[in-house]
Amino acid sequence: MKAVQFSEHGDRSVIEYGDFQDPTPDRDEVLVDVKAGALNHLDVWTRRGLPGIDLDMPHIPGSDAAGVVLEVGEDVTRFEPGDRVAVSAGVYCGKCEYCRHGEYSMCVNYHIIGEHVRGVHSERAAVPEDNLVEVPSGVEWETAAAAPLVFQTAWRMLLNRGDLTAGESVLVLGASGGVGHAAVQIADYAGAEVFATASSDEKLEYAAEIGADHTINYEDEDFADAVRDLTDKRGVDVVVDHVGEATYPDSLKSLAKGGRVVTCGATTGPNPGAGLNRIFWNQLSVIGSTMADPGEVDDVLELVWDGTFEPRIREVFPMSETARAHELLEEREGFGKVVVVPDSRYDG
Repeated sequence: MKAVQFSEHGDRSVIEYGDFQDPTPDRDEVLVDVKAGALNHLDVWTRRGLPGIDLDMPHIPGSDAAGVVLEVGEDVTRFEPGDRVAVSAGVYCGKCEYCRHGEYSMCVNYHIIGEHVRGVHSERAAVPEDNLVEVPSGVEWETAAAAPLVFQTAWRMLLNRGDLTAGESVLVLGASGGVGHAAVQIADYAGAEVFATASSDEKLEYAAEIGADHTINYEDEDFADAVRDLTDKRGVDVVVDHVGEATYPDSLKSLAKGGRVVTCGATTGPNPGAGLNRIFWNQLSVIGSTMADPGEVDDVLELVWDGTFEPRIREVFPMSETARAHELLEEREGFGKVVVVPDSRYDG
């Protein structure tokens, strides 16, 4: 088969699209004929190399994909050949203390397909049964591939970890990205007043279309000052921050007393100043969140499949042009998700 792959960490030049050994499903795995995959910033970091993660090379990236079941392992009970499926990339053991309490994304052995183990940006992929969800007929492959990682992440951030309730206010940073554009829609769905930041007026127009009540161009103004002005100096109840060092101090400044920052990533770096004086004086909470539990995945994807939420697709590339897809993410070009499809399926 053909697969996106790299044999060493580095810049976009290490990405190749070429022959790779066909996968054989284990007893609990499903062999999927991949129709589409989608990129996340995680793919960029994995390609560059992450501390403490030693990958088997060559590595196939990709945490998001959707396709048709070709074959199932002998222990698989939920799927059969011909089923339409999408990948939910968080792998858990099911046995540790956290899994026994239903907190699967806190599993002590938690890892992510495409980050810690080979991913799914290939013509075919063998995926554990527990990491697949059914895709209804009529849902486009690009939508099915683009939705799972970012929508489950934003759903858990806001409704579980962030404990968002109707009538509260939410600031979503980087609203043009995958998690950001999902968070805008989910916050609006939950009945919150939504503030969104992006780097251009065009991106902010898209954010308004999908549910943002107030938009802030962070290239033109300090977003914390803008939030204080828009809220009569009160601040917002929740900030969704997946950016990290560059935004964390202003995320704290944007909060009302008793507010909470929820973070799922650190694109610009992991080690900002703690801001403890602001945290204790204003009684703020800084909350971490990773992926989601299976029930949360089912809940949010049901709302994607029925059209309540829309994964915006900024561009679709053949897998042989994955380097260009990475460039869109690194250069912050466009709004929403970037999708790649096997060259054998790409129709331009």
